[in-house]
Amino acid sequence: QGNSHSFAVEIADTPDARGQGLMFRKTLADDAGMLFDFGEERPVFFWMKNTYVSLDMIFADSAGVIVRIAKDTTPLSLDVVPSGAPTRFVLEVPSGTSERLGINEGDLLKSPTIEAAGN
Repeated sequence: QGNSHSFAVEIADTPDARGQGLMFRKTLADDAGMLFDFGEERPVFFWMKNTYVSLDMIFADSAGVIVRIAKDTTPLSLDVVPSGAPTRFVLEVPSGTSERLGINEGDLLKSPTIEAAGN
């Protein structure tokens, strides 16, 4: 409790940026990722088409509270990865990050993007 970790993230807050995501990247640094902002809470769905790096997908509500973590996604898979709950933000980080850092459902994501959303 009280632990925090910083990531250098790219922001995907437009339909084109969200659609592109981390596709075609061959590597992703341990402290890097992408924060998706969907502009509203709703169920969201991802897939790994054209994504070469296994990811942990961390789904959070509009307050930044983690509602689900999809760990160790399969590169290049067309399988749908659902949020499973109303989600506004998704943080994609390298596979194993949530396990390594002890990130769990109920934990809080903080960022200027999330704070600017009114939280």
